[in-house]
This record gives sequence, structure tokens and C-alpha cells, in this order.
Amino acid sequence: MSRVVVLGAGVSGHTAAAFARRWLGRGDSVTVVSPKPDYNWIPSNIWVGVGLLKPQKVTVPLEPIYDRAGIEFVQAAARSIHPDGDSGSPAPYVMAEAADGTMHKVPYDFLINATGPRLRFDKTEGLGPEGGHSMSVCTPEHAVMASAALDEEVERMKRGEKRKFLVGVGHGTCTCEGAAFEYIVNLEFELRRRGVRDRAEITWLTNEYELGDFGMGGMHIRHKGYVIPSSTFNGSLFAERGINWITRAHVHRVEADRVHYETLDGAMSEQEFDFAMLLPPFSGVGLKAFGRDGGEITDRLFMPNEFMRVDADYAQRPPEEWTAADWPRTYQSPDYQNIFAAGIAFAPPHAISTPRTSPNGTVIAPAPPRTGQPSATIGKAVAQSIVDMLGGAPQPTQAASMADMGAACVASAGANPFTGTAASMIVYPIVPDFERYPEYGRDMDLTFGEIGLAGHWIKILLHHMFLYKARLLPGWHRIPE
Repeated sequence: MSRVVVLGAGVSGHTAAAFARRWLGRGDSVTVVSPKPDYNWIPSNIWVGVGLLKPQKVTVPLEPIYDRAGIEFVQAAARSIHPDGDSGSPAPYVMAEAADGTMHKVPYDFLINATGPRLRFDKTEGLGPEGGHSMSVCTPEHAVMASAALDEEVERMKRGEKRKFLVGVGHGTCTCEGAAFEYIVNLEFELRRRGVRDRAEITWLTNEYELGDFGMGGMHIRHKGYVIPSSTFNGSLFAERGINWITRAHVHRVEADRVHYETLDGAMSEQEFDFAMLLPPFSGVGLKAFGRDGGEITDRLFMPNEFMRVDADYAQRPPEEWTAADWPRTYQSPDYQNIFAAGIAFAPPHAISTPRTSPNGTVIAPAPPRTGQPSATIGKAVAQSIVDMLGGAPQPTQAASMADMGAACVASAGANPFTGTAASMIVYPIVPDFERYPEYGRDMDLTFGEIGLAGHWIKILLHHMFLYKARLLPGWHRIPE
């Protein structure tokens, strides 16, 4: 009997556990360790954050799903990995802590770390909805708070007040600009729908060097027969909607009515707001690792940013020497063949966007995105490799490099099925490969963007389709990642 343990039940972890259980024999076990009782389809938190969906529409209880599928569920937060066991036994295990403080020792033969990110609101003074002055949509709970705050602003505008909205990222090293982008266009749509758009000033605040960077160094896309940079695509969308923008910015401090930020030229500025939704930077969740003698070996498994080391090339080189081959393919730990990382939990070898630093020494550059589609694809590939290795394969059998993987992003601009629209963008590959595609780094036959109602219907379809898949209902495995 073999034991496969998955840490985390997000997009990547849930996908990996579901496929591992489907492919493994009855004598093998699959265990998921996660501190939260629910699966959250995070892309739809945007709609919760503008009041278009209730949180129960974007979450699914995990325990009944796993009971039906034959997956053991341990509701606890992983705290430490013991890859060589301890003085009592060489068998590897994980220690996890439940909400009541109870510690669970979870043994494994193969381990998938899919713990996702820690939301680092603490990196910026005053950032965040809990003790800070800004909203977030990173969790359903945060999105509910954002929706309630938006309702208050709308009521004030209905009484004739003018209000200022600020949306974007709250630190110079943030990722997930796409989520903030989707929120701002949904916000603008909702203010129009509620009849108060004329009383709202909306500003986009980002660490991107140019609009449409999204942590991927921007992209060139085919649009209506032309090849245009994503900065033009996004700038046109913002201009049509009357949205202002501030780029190349790092937020130093958030106060009750303003942010203090620095731009790449070193200038210090302020931007006032009445409502701010600013996403935080990410790090790993802070897992520790210990050797058999009890000594800490965290730096063998994890990078300083707390994400897990995998089969990437982590040698420090200038951006002009970066290549697509730097990126991981199998997501296996270089030190432990039975440990893998998936989704956001793995450490990228470097940024995709060119890193830049202000004259004051402040880093202002987006971190690489790892969105739902690549995270699920990686989770599935890791699960298949483990199943094959349990079947006798000497090494991982599946590759899922982000330098050889495309991604589709459908950013809705309002959830109304008749008046809502969406910006649909497809990029291949996610990590540009200038050896294969010298001109733009990407295949221009597979990289394009459109804005329209059709994309919005696709967004609605994806919402229902992936929640169906998350429930592991009949035929779930036929739905693509």
C-alpha cells in the first residue's frame, strides 16, 4: 500500500488529489491536508467582491466530496515536513496543526506540496482588510467585505457625493495583476449599472512597467487582424471606460484615505481614495523541514521566499541570459525524489518581467503569475508522474513547463449575461521563448485577445463547469484544466 499526501486543496492540490485517486489502485491511499473546509473557485471571488454572487456560490464543502471519492481529508494546516523521518523511524511524514491546536502526524510515500501562497499584507503598512485600510478579493471572506464597502460607497453616491476608487496592487513585487484588472473593470460596470458612474473617479495603481504586463513581460496579441502590444489593448479598454492609471508604482503605506507610493524614477507621491482594493504580495506559507536528527533543513527544500525548490535552474543571471529552459518541467524536489510542488507552491527560477529598481533601491517589478489553468495542469502532471513512479518508473514521466504551456484568461467586465462583456486573452507560451519565437517570444498564431459579450458567456460557462469539476461529479475528469 502506498500513501500519497497532498498539502492544500486549492486548484492545483484538489486537481492532483482527484486524479491520483482516480488512477491509483484500491490498495493505495490519497490524503489531502488543508486548513479550510471548502474548495474556493478563486476567479469568481471577483463577482462576490462587487456583490454579484454570494460566497456560497464560489465555494464547495470538501469533506462530502472526498468521502464519496475515497480520499482521506485532514482539516489542518501543514507546519513541517520530515522527509527522513525521525529518530524513531526513517519513514517520512508531515506534521499538521488543526484549528484547536491538535497536531496530526501524516505519513507519506509521496508528497505533493500545493499549499499555495501566504497573503503578505504585512509587507505594506496599512494594507489589507483586517487591521488595514484597503479591501481584497483573495478569499471569499475578503470579497464579502469588499462588496459591503462598495455598497456603502454607492449609497453615498446616490445621495450626490463624489467618491474616489483605487484598485490595483499594494506592493512593488506583487503578482496577480490580472485579478485586480478584472476587479476594476467589473467595478466600473457595476457603478454604471447602479446609475452612479458619473460620481466616481476610478484609478488603476500597478507595479507593471506598462499596462498589460501581467507579470509576463507583457505580450503582443492578434486583434482584428493586427498585432498590438497588450499595453495598447489594456490602455484602450481603460480609456473607453474612463479609468485613470498609475504604472511603475510601489506602495509604501496605506492610510485611511490615501496611499503613499514611489514610482520607478524615485519620485514619492500620494493618491487619495474613498475605497481601495489592493492585492498583497505573496510568499510561501512558511513550511519548515527537519532532518532525522531534528535539525532544521528548511533551506534544502525551500527558497528564501518560502516557495519550494524544484527542478528549475536557480542560478542568478541577468535577464538577457534567461531562457525558457530555466523553468521547471517535473516539479520534483532536487533532494527528495518523492516530494513535488505544484501550483503557486513551487519557486520560479526568476521573474518573467524584467526586474527594475528605483534610484532609492526599491524593487518595482511584477512577480510571475501562476493562474488557475497552469496550476491545474501542473497538479495533474505531478499526479500522473507519481502514479507512474509507483508503477515502477524510475523518474517523473510528465512535463508541464510554463515555457511550453499556454494559458487563457477571460476577464469579465460585469456579470450580466446580456450587457456584460469580457476581455479574452490567450497566450502561448506563458514564459516567452525567444529561441523558438525570435520576434515576440510567443507563437502569434496562438496568442490573441478580444473584447465582447461572447467572452463573457465563456466566463459564466467556466464558472459553472469548474465548480462541477471540483465536486467530482460524473465525467469531471473529461473537463480540461
